[in-house]
Amino acid sequence: MINLPKIKVGIVAVSRDCFPESLSVNRRKALVAAYAKAYNVEDIYECPICIVESEIHMTQALADIKANGCNALCVYLGNFGPEIAETLLAKHFDGPIMFCAAAEENIGILSSDRGDAYCGVLNASYNLKLRNVKAYIPENPVGDADECAKLIHDFLPIARTIYGLNNLKIISFGPRPTNFLACNAPIKQLYNLGVEIEENSELDLYESFLKHANDPRIPEVVADMAAELGEGNKKPEILPKLAQYELTLLDWIEGHRGYRKYVAIAGKCWPAFQTMFGCVPCYVNSRLTGRGIPVSCEVDIYGALSEFIGTCVSEDIVTLLDINNTVPKDLYSADIEKQFGYKLSDTFMGFHCGNTCTKLLCKPEMRYQKIMARSLPVEVTQGTLEGDIKPGDITFFRLQCTSDNHLYAYAAQGEVLPVATHSFGSIGVFAIKEMGRFYRHVLIENGFPHHGAVAFGHHGKAIFEVFKYLGAEKIGYNQPASLPYATENPF
Repeated sequence: MINLPKIKVGIVAVSRDCFPESLSVNRRKALVAAYAKAYNVEDIYECPICIVESEIHMTQALADIKANGCNALCVYLGNFGPEIAETLLAKHFDGPIMFCAAAEENIGILSSDRGDAYCGVLNASYNLKLRNVKAYIPENPVGDADECAKLIHDFLPIARTIYGLNNLKIISFGPRPTNFLACNAPIKQLYNLGVEIEENSELDLYESFLKHANDPRIPEVVADMAAELGEGNKKPEILPKLAQYELTLLDWIEGHRGYRKYVAIAGKCWPAFQTMFGCVPCYVNSRLTGRGIPVSCEVDIYGALSEFIGTCVSEDIVTLLDINNTVPKDLYSADIEKQFGYKLSDTFMGFHCGNTCTKLLCKPEMRYQKIMARSLPVEVTQGTLEGDIKPGDITFFRLQCTSDNHLYAYAAQGEVLPVATHSFGSIGVFAIKEMGRFYRHVLIENGFPHHGAVAFGHHGKAIFEVFKYLGAEKIGYNQPASLPYATENPF
């Protein structure tokens, strides 16, 4: 996977001057040793400077972790901690930040070497709010060395995502298709998140595409596509156009990323795309997303943003799907009800024309786009990747700016069932507990569009914390039946 940050967490222990500094130093050493034993020690850096109340020590620690390549920070309260120095450290660090603290080890330390970090976290959190500083504080932020090591390890996907967003540019090619307002959203929240946006016309893209005609690299890309598709290469005649388009996008990225390290694309795919480009872009979108460069369909800018979040969290391939259609009752009765125990309303089909990576599909095949072919020549609708999505755990999620410029999000864990879809496109039978209620009282109630990002695996915990860190005003999830939604009719 390319286009992903590598995180190195600087661990800085802090100490209040009326507590023994050695307490923080020794606890920091124990924490680093515990991390090295359980995880990859290259993820962390132990800052040798133990901060007391001095702001000078704070600046020394900042300089040290920067010099040692740290792009994330863990402020570790080995004892009560200095409210001013530790929160100034967080304020002046340019990157994702977490706070955790040391628990008392045993009875023997309570009379003379008690650290009181349990109390110190309260003061730290209050002072962070005074300074308007965002930081990740875990659900249970105080623990022994092994527990705090796990907290830091759990911070990695959150830090990776926050750092990635602060260095991300989304490149879009629009405008959105007519009669398709669903994915339209203000870009102001992108800037609030630290994300750059470059909006282009599809005419700009088409001009660049034409300039890539007869590009000498096309045969090599065609060969790579054919090797990836294998027996699924049912439309070999369209591969040169798709290769030309792929090279167009890759060259555009390199020419337009500017000072940003990471890129995502919100692409155009209809209605004029097919007739002008002579293909549909779905397979190319799947290939780039499979490398870690998310490409959303239908100029869905916040869909591309969500895909990038999922890629950073999971360090794996994601996809973007329509929350598309219900599961017919006969299919449910035959293949789901007794075998898996889900309610019919827990199930639905996630679908897109053909944008999902080959690695995520059962028997992927290159086909044409059946919906578009109802009104266009079949020849210009070729380029979709069809196949049922592989079964397994998933997280369905999205970060969205509302029409009135509020930042909302949702995340729900579930699975793709090992059930044949009997349909077309990149598609799967999804099951999420209490999906029916979630659909009505989160998705519909809060005006979310039909596109949802899909991460493969249960990553809800980290994604939820990312949304909190980013300041999402609402974060919906599939609440259990025992917990009613605010808008749910109790009668």
